[in-house]
Amino acid sequence: MHFVNIKKQYLAFGMLVFVVLFLFNSKPAFQCQFNPEVSSFLPTIYGITPTYARLAQKADLTRLSQTLMLVKNFHWIVIEDSPSKTKLVENLLKESTLKYTHLNVKTTKAKHSTASGVEQRNVALDWLRGHLEKAEDKRGVVYFMDDDNTYSLKVFDEMRKIQKVGVWPVGIVGGMRVEMPLVTDGKVSGYNAVWKPFRPFPIDMAGFAINATLFLDFPNAKFSRKVQSGFQESEILKYFTKREELEPLADNCTKVYVWHTRTQKPAIINPKKLKHPPIPDDHIEV
Repeated sequence: MHFVNIKKQYLAFGMLVFVVLFLFNSKPAFQCQFNPEVSSFLPTIYGITPTYARLAQKADLTRLSQTLMLVKNFHWIVIEDSPSKTKLVENLLKESTLKYTHLNVKTTKAKHSTASGVEQRNVALDWLRGHLEKAEDKRGVVYFMDDDNTYSLKVFDEMRKIQKVGVWPVGIVGGMRVEMPLVTDGKVSGYNAVWKPFRPFPIDMAGFAINATLFLDFPNAKFSRKVQSGFQESEILKYFTKREELEPLADNCTKVYVWHTRTQKPAIINPKKLKHPPIPDDHIEV
């Protein structure tokens, strides 16, 4: 009987060791789930996205929102080009789990301006200034994001390093494989751009981000209807920086982390032209 008791003790001890080893080896998984977020130490990224009603709108916003869900300390400011907020965008934002602000303003038609998103971005900047004035933590970065671009998570990591204005390459834009600032000895010395290279800042909207506090320092900084498409980037950047002050990121502007992709306009057949029209689907949100 004494031998049996010893055997039971060894068995119990062995089970205890097994449980301890199992828990120890599983520790990283538990840490991943239960560790407090370190995101509170990161500056907030304010992504400003104008959007407008079209057949691919929900698809584009869904794709973008699911990328943004993976970005810590991100605040999405979505502005509809509309006289009122739509249920489509409102529902998408509510279901996204993102921290967001939903705004709207209708574009004012101008005779000589082909620029898009001017009123929408300016309304977002008005909201941002009011928000930052009341915020205890004013740290942040402002990034102007088209709703159909493609963004690597790495571009958001890069912009958190910004002191004033950071820049990086953009793929598939301006008739080029990549449009980018040229860097010499850690400073921007020029630009690799073929579309109107004489622009003060010949870079795409997706190719820079701005320290949010600068919008408090420069309360009049905004986009302008008096400026044509392609010059809006220069219009906003002129308030904050000069070429030699730009901060080259993405490995001295040698890595592409954002692409100026565009969703192809869907070709939808008019059901009235079909011999056997499909069942009406107007009640389904696409």
